Amino acid sequence: MNIVIVGAGEVGKHLAESLSTQLHNITVIEASEETSEDLNESLDASVLCGNGASATTLAEANVGECDLFLALTSLDNTNLVSASIAKSLGAKKTVSRVHASVQREEWLFDIRSHFNIDYLFSTERLAAVELAKFVRNPEGLVVEDIARGRIELHQYKVAAESKAIHVPISKLHLPPRVRIACIMRDGLNTIPGGADTLMAGDLVTLFGEPSLLDQVISLLDPSAQRKKDLKAVIFGGGEYAFALAQMLEGAAVQVRIMEKQESECRRLSGMLQDSLIINGDATSLQQLREEQVDQADFFIAVSPDDEDNVMACLQAKSLGTEYCLTLIHRADYADVIYRNRQRLGLLAAVSPRLATNRDLLRFMETDKYHKVSTLQGGVEVIQLSLKEGARVIDQKVSDIKWPKGAALVGLLRDQMAIVPTGEDTLNVEDTVYAITTADVRKPLVKLLTR
Repeated sequence: MNIVIVGAGEVGKHLAESLSTQLHNITVIEASEETSEDLNESLDASVLCGNGASATTLAEANVGECDLFLALTSLDNTNLVSASIAKSLGAKKTVSRVHASVQREEWLFDIRSHFNIDYLFSTERLAAVELAKFVRNPEGLVVEDIARGRIELHQYKVAAESKAIHVPISKLHLPPRVRIACIMRDGLNTIPGGADTLMAGDLVTLFGEPSLLDQVISLLDPSAQRKKDLKAVIFGGGEYAFALAQMLEGAAVQVRIMEKQESECRRLSGMLQDSLIINGDATSLQQLREEQVDQADFFIAVSPDDEDNVMACLQAKSLGTEYCLTLIHRADYADVIYRNRQRLGLLAAVSPRLATNRDLLRFMETDKYHKVSTLQGGVEVIQLSLKEGARVIDQKVSDIKWPKGAALVGLLRDQMAIVPTGEDTLNVEDTVYAITTADVRKPLVKLLTR
């Protein structure tokens, strides 16, 4: 793919480094002359020093011929203007990074359509999605999430006393838009149909909205009771804390935020209705004791300082908090901490840059499809975009003859993400997610692309 990236800061540079090793043609536009010179020496890419919001600079970078345009500076105005100009000059797909506060205003004003940009994202919300999924499923049963966490893939074991055993899947009365996508039995995965039944010991893979998936646990295992009244302490204010607190409030988690700056505490208090805001220092062991952090189920550190985040987590763990998670801004630190998380007593270490990289990978189509995840037994989750002329366009899901061993599990249309039913219709530019066995992948991709 021909990819143009505006901005070589933390996010842009990391993505450019990653993509330059994957046979993409990369052009980076960076305003800083010093940074541009450094990139020229270290990157296998074309580097242009200039203003990314200038039509002249964009034309010089041949954005009209690019397949993907990524505006990744830290400035909202630069990103929105440059992506809008790039689209007008002929860029096929444009993506703009914005501050989380801008993304929150989308309900009030359609910024994406106004600037004619294909996709808006904020690193703060993407990182919050990554952290929130560990809170919803701390034992690691979540295999994958798509569409900014609006759809998740969970795995559960079927208990011997489950009332779902020997009942056809079509008769289980699952929550709306929740799908049993795969059953592992005796080490083998199968993609079930409505007539298939479950047996004790089956490992069941489900797709659906995270809050709805929780309702399926008691059906598959009556003895499994998710702990209610979960408590989480968030260390640090700012947009990371706000985005995460919003998501946890929606999942009925009791949230306390510890923030040192009084002004930030007042700001958060005015924006969050159900969270308790504490003006305090979570790096202080004494204050953690006073706030009874040992009684919290989760301690999540999202301050701007990586060292403070890790040390605060270690102190919370020593006091008795069951699960500790940390945000790590430096991607190289995140990798080291993730690999040593069990030794450190951490459930997860999340990097905003890696979360962004992961989210944007779905636009990097070097083939007709992108492999999202591989499950035990050789079953894959793949994604692809439906192009003009594909035979499945404008057809109902139920009217399409799907290959045996494959199933549609997710549909992303603009900003809306759903687990499709038979009554949904496929449109041009929809991003579809399917689960398939390796031997059925080729006919599935052919069905969706021919």
